[in-house]
Amino acid sequence: MVETPSFDWSDMSNEELKSLSDSACAMITEASGVAERLARDLASVGSVSKDDKSPVTVADFAVQAIVGLRLRDCCVTDMVGEEDASRLRTDEHLLAQVHEAVRSVIPDADADDILEAIDSGNHEGGSTGRFWTLDPIDGTKGFLRGGQFALALALISDGVVEMGVLGLSHWGMHLDPSGATVRPPGSICLATRGGGAHGWSIDQPEQVSRLQVADWSSDSILRTCESVESGHSSHDASARIVEIFSGHEAVRLDSQTKYAVVASGAADAYLRLPTRPGYVERIWDHAAGALVASESGAIVSDIHGRELDFSHGCGLEKNRGVICAVPAAHERIIDRISETGLS
Repeated sequence: MVETPSFDWSDMSNEELKSLSDSACAMITEASGVAERLARDLASVGSVSKDDKSPVTVADFAVQAIVGLRLRDCCVTDMVGEEDASRLRTDEHLLAQVHEAVRSVIPDADADDILEAIDSGNHEGGSTGRFWTLDPIDGTKGFLRGGQFALALALISDGVVEMGVLGLSHWGMHLDPSGATVRPPGSICLATRGGGAHGWSIDQPEQVSRLQVADWSSDSILRTCESVESGHSSHDASARIVEIFSGHEAVRLDSQTKYAVVASGAADAYLRLPTRPGYVERIWDHAAGALVASESGAIVSDIHGRELDFSHGCGLEKNRGVICAVPAAHERIIDRISETGLS
């Protein structure tokens, strides 16, 4: 396993959570290295389309396999993962690429180990018990275009997110926290409920910084970040919402990196606004990032101001859209959403 920061956990009473946080950081740091190596050679990275036409790549499968294999040594092994291994069982070439990527960090893993580890992410989630949720490559389209992407792992207990880790291979928290430029080897963010959020550069794990949202006032320009893909968030609705502010600056980027941008103070809000009726957000797309942002001082809710509810299986069934913003702007955004009739 790779070296990760040695935290002063003196303010955390739960010894088990300390151990799990260390393990999660090590897993995501290790897997982020694999993802970044694959990102540097996109021409040879195999990808396929899922039933919903979204892409899945060698990196998605490899990261879920690495985390699934490492979780075998943890006291919590249940995982809700985005991927499953069914496609790999019928595509020998793709499986061989995944196998090669996994063996770069776990040399003794065989093909059966990898398939089993990926499929270990078949837990149903829910309101009771303790489990992980993983998005192995959040923002796969960003990964494929050489932009921002995230490895997102969160620990959920009885429907509440206890801990979240983001592996952001292209986000330089000290170099360009806006996420507008690609800055490998990137950064890691860790948040524990009630313990704050911290971040560090992957190549400088000894330099840990506490994350804190910006000090925003009502007469300030509102800096927002939103999805590149219009299918993920309504850009037209965003434009109507920000009209009430003194000014507006926006950055569009992929993945849960947007939560880290707000958490670091480089943006004031992240808007993920519904694009079609009936769409349900998935827990792996928000659990880790939402905790990083909220532990940095942001308010994270759905578009109606309701807290995100992770107790309903794989989906945020009781929520609609996501608003992550500094406290002084959050209520104004929610009120504006109501005024515009967005639902």
